[in-house]
Amino acid sequence: MAEWLTHVLIAYGLFTVCGWYVDWLDERWVAVGVVGSILPDLNRLDLVISDDLVTALLGVPFSWDGLHTIGGVTLLSAIGALLFATARQRRRAFVVLFVGGLSHLVVDLPQAYADGAMLTNLYLFPLTTWRPPTPGWYVSADRWVALVALAFALAVFLADRYRTRANRVARPAS
Repeated sequence: MAEWLTHVLIAYGLFTVCGWYVDWLDERWVAVGVVGSILPDLNRLDLVISDDLVTALLGVPFSWDGLHTIGGVTLLSAIGALLFATARQRRRAFVVLFVGGLSHLVVDLPQAYADGAMLTNLYLFPLTTWRPPTPGWYVSADRWVALVALAFALAVFLADRYRTRANRVARPAS
């Protein structure tokens, strides 16, 4: 659970800061980006519906692990974008969902893994099987990572509220 919270908080902070510079990236689109940040972890559906069960139902080999890749994020972002009404909203939704998903994958890269290598071979499948060594900065169960993400999100939240208040004072109502 701390891992999902970390991804959500980091995405909130990143999208909020980007919203300061991109006019259309308001709170609604920040929320869409936050949803995008958990898309790669939909591979955890295997805890509810096993790969073997889906393989038996479909009659072809199946694995949920493909969702935790750039290709999986692309596919899920495209599916999610279809939920929006206009072509402009669908394009924006795809980009925001995709960037949210990429933020998740990037945050996962420096984790410590038992074999000491990054998951780049999974992220970039089928382009490469190369796995550089990981810096091993943290494991997904480390609580300090969630605390750092919380501090970052809180700082952005406060800065955003200060900016909003300063903008209201600078632009008096007409």
